Amino acid sequence: MKKNLITVMVLALVLVNLVLTALLTITIVPQTKKANELITQVCSAINLELQSGSVTSDASAVPIDKLATYSIVDSMTINFKDGGDGVAHLVVLTAAISMNTEAEGYAEYGETLGERETLIKDTLNTVIGSYTYEEFKADTQGVRNTIVEELQKLFGSNFIVSVSFPTMTYQ
Repeated sequence: MKKNLITVMVLALVLVNLVLTALLTITIVPQTKKANELITQVCSAINLELQSGSVTSDASAVPIDKLATYSIVDSMTINFKDGGDGVAHLVVLTAAISMNTEAEGYAEYGETLGERETLIKDTLNTVIGSYTYEEFKADTQGVRNTIVEELQKLFGSNFIVSVSFPTMTYQ
């Protein structure tokens, strides 16, 4: 008889546990959904703020017939900043600059960009040289964006919309 009584008590406790679990689920799930929506809204607001300071112009926003490119034919060898691993890393690349032909500054600088190739190479060397091998490898697009920002500062105009590396080897 004692064994039956213990079995009935265990069964009663299991049922009470089941009812309480259902009650908790019914009361907590809607609140969790609301919290998830709030978190999603906060995350989207943060993403907008993070992207608001990005490069002022983007090559994908410019129609292809309004783009002009200037290629730096000579390959450049640039040393990366020391990453602490004791190995000297470098990149060998060629660069191409895409320009918006309708932007302010293109008429003044765009046609004669070749005359300022030394300044462009210096900017490329300075920006890429400020990154370690690991940073460059992990975020090449971020490096390109930084180069565009620096070139826009150099020329005082946003006619330069992107920088690409047609050939690039790094080690």
